[in-house]
Amino acid sequence: MDAFAVSITLGLSVNTSKKLEYIIPGIYFGFFQALMPLIGYFTGALFSNKAGQFAHWIAFVLLGFIGSKMIIESFSRKKETIYNNPFNAVKMLVLAIATSIDALMVGVTFAFFDINIINAIAIIGLITFIISVCGVKIGQLFGMRFKSYAEFIGGAVLLLLGMKILVDR
Repeated sequence: MDAFAVSITLGLSVNTSKKLEYIIPGIYFGFFQALMPLIGYFTGALFSNKAGQFAHWIAFVLLGFIGSKMIIESFSRKKETIYNNPFNAVKMLVLAIATSIDALMVGVTFAFFDINIINAIAIIGLITFIISVCGVKIGQLFGMRFKSYAEFIGGAVLLLLGMKILVDR
């Protein structure tokens, strides 16, 4: 659901008719949502004791940084540059990692149960891909209507998502 929410915020900034751009968040988020449980599964309890203490802070800082940047850019006089490339590689990588850190802990718990990890990560990756692509399209539809507020709303959602992760710990 984190990837879906972030995909919606990315869609708010989309100002393009290029169909392939809609799948970029799906690829990033689907890949990392599948990769993190796999990493967690193989590292098991050894890694969970160390990462579990800090995972929520890492997600909070990453989402807070990008959300704050989006809010600041929403007040910029250079409105035309805001919508140029919401899917740049560095931004997508940071968002994908931030939204999938909790999946790392899920993978650790998978190690303690009789779970087919290949099937599990395939399902997680595929579902995340689908809902992320849908989220971008939903955000794009709203972004067309509320273009002047889209960057601000997207940044605020990312900040709130980061705070939610921190509080839910």
